[in-house]
Amino acid sequence: MQPRNMSMSGVVDLAAVKAAQEAKAKAEQARAQAAQQGGGGAVSPADLVIDVDEAGFELDVLQRSTEVPVVIDFWAEWCEPCKQLSPVLERLTVEYNGRFVLAKIDVDANQMLMQQFGIQGIPAVFAVVAGQALPLFQGAAGEAQIRQTLDQLVQVAEQRFGLTGLVVDPEADPGAAQQAPAAPAGPHDAALEAAVQALDAGDLGGAVRAYQNVLNEDPGNTEAKLGLAQAELLQRVQELDPQQVRKDAADKPADVQAQIAAADLDLVGGHVEDAFGRLIDTVRRTFGDERDAVRVRLLELFEVVGADDPRVTAARRALARALF
Repeated sequence: MQPRNMSMSGVVDLAAVKAAQEAKAKAEQARAQAAQQGGGGAVSPADLVIDVDEAGFELDVLQRSTEVPVVIDFWAEWCEPCKQLSPVLERLTVEYNGRFVLAKIDVDANQMLMQQFGIQGIPAVFAVVAGQALPLFQGAAGEAQIRQTLDQLVQVAEQRFGLTGLVVDPEADPGAAQQAPAAPAGPHDAALEAAVQALDAGDLGGAVRAYQNVLNEDPGNTEAKLGLAQAELLQRVQELDPQQVRKDAADKPADVQAQIAAADLDLVGGHVEDAFGRLIDTVRRTFGDERDAVRVRLLELFEVVGADDPRVTAARRALARALF
């Protein structure tokens, strides 16, 4: 039962995030380790500012936002305030050195995206973190206000998600951001193998502890993250009464926790598309904190299945449609 590559977990409203110093420290450690490795996966400053259209939005914004916050600058050629704001955003993007990526969207050429974001006027600036759109500000803004907003965005990305940004190398070739990062060296191979053995033996608590120990030393270890997601899923369903869970989900379609529990059982039973479909339908019917809870669990289940699975790719597209 060897874990595969994964995406990140969790979506949270920007204003609702509380400080989490331990997570931030881990994020800083992961960024420092990535910088020390050098070369593999490094991007050039030119890769930090990209032009995005409707066709590339899912890949360049939604999927990328699981690795690094994406700030979106909605602009148009005729917009004079845009001509003042855009150079400031581009300069700050380079200055922040990979903490976020700037996606520039021409609203004249991408009317659908403008409508989906509910934009009434430009310039308008949003961020996308883990697939969730967050309005930042609209209209011309002073550099001090922009910096304060960007600092808050970076803090959320680090504290909640452990997103440490991209490693920037001024000598890297433009386009390096599209290259897959080099596979990490394996100083934790023995610990990971022990975790896998515990998982296969049904020692879920031991597997969770083993994976967490690896992540304490190597927060960016994708195998440990996915293994932990698998072990935690099995722990969640271990004490459930499947018959009662199914009955509750059928009798109470508006009960978010009932649908989440049923989706966990769907996935453990191998009904991957049913699990995804159940939660996407629930996202469509819910709002606020309840929607966030469903979205969090769906992204966690994506991790369990693996980001390279075509069912995850299809479900991500369906989730994006439900969100926007």
